[in-house]
Amino acid sequence: MVAIIEVNNLEKVFNGTIRAVDGVTFQVEEGEIFGFLGPNGAGKTTTISILTTLLKPTAGSATVMGLDVVKDANKVRKVIGLVPQELTVDDDLTGRENMMLQSILYNVPKKEAIERIEELIGLVKLEDAADRMVKTYSGGMRKRLELAEGLIHRPHVLFLDEPTLGLDVQTRAVMWDHIKNLKQKHNMTVFMTTHYLEEADSLCDRIGLIDYGKIMALDTPTTLKRSLGGDVLQIEVDGERDFIAVIQGVQGVVEIKREGPEYRVKVIKGETAMPLVLKALADNGGTVTSVSLERPNMDQVFLEYTGRSLRDAEQSGSMSKSQARAAAIQARRRQ
Repeated sequence: MVAIIEVNNLEKVFNGTIRAVDGVTFQVEEGEIFGFLGPNGAGKTTTISILTTLLKPTAGSATVMGLDVVKDANKVRKVIGLVPQELTVDDDLTGRENMMLQSILYNVPKKEAIERIEELIGLVKLEDAADRMVKTYSGGMRKRLELAEGLIHRPHVLFLDEPTLGLDVQTRAVMWDHIKNLKQKHNMTVFMTTHYLEEADSLCDRIGLIDYGKIMALDTPTTLKRSLGGDVLQIEVDGERDFIAVIQGVQGVVEIKREGPEYRVKVIKGETAMPLVLKALADNGGTVTSVSLERPNMDQVFLEYTGRSLRDAEQSGSMSKSQARAAAIQARRRQ
């Protein structure tokens, strides 16, 4: 396979202290949907901003289509499309006018632009709203228009920063279909960021788990889930007594982690191991106050490699969105 994006030891430090990207290295292959999965502030948007030439790295290197994102910034911009996290469409123009404006910015000949706009409006199913003012659009319609705008110049690589953020479940599924169609029909290389577990699992050929600016694991969703080695029992036992030795003696138990009264028990086959573990605890004086069986999923994978659930990480965040945005704006002003 051909590497379309190559990143080596990439770093970005804001204000001399905030290390948003910390030694990141990865490749994205041609025709691949590659995803960064992580909480707000993990370094996802900062990485995309560097790859799309909006920010300069502090250290390391990155190329897109063989073009250096710093030395060949103008050339890079011609071969990529970007759908940013923040909506950029003009409310006071129609959907069609927004797209024509975008085509002019990318120097698409007018005749070609008209043809492409019709094609893309059909792709994102905005035919009935194309000549309406964007101020009348729903959030999902605006996102679809942003996607169409990012494709007007037929980029080789499409960057999607949190493409379904804030959308309802039904609209999110529609966006997923559009993204899958780009891969299937045009073999387009897509780099996307998300903090939605099911989105990464459903869309991405490979996923990089990113936290505190570092890639903690990188592989296909299936391989990452298989790496857990089995199902997980979440058990809470009353009192302060340590039952690790008791649980370890049960057949099928692979690994145990304890935090206070809570035990995270990795087992080969959950439905078989659960009653055996519960019996062992009861026989040894343990009072179980709650128990759940969890099949391997991306949140479990994130917990395995980072030590915290993605949902918990979302609440704390390495760096808040407002902090990251303010730091990025200051950095751009200095460049």
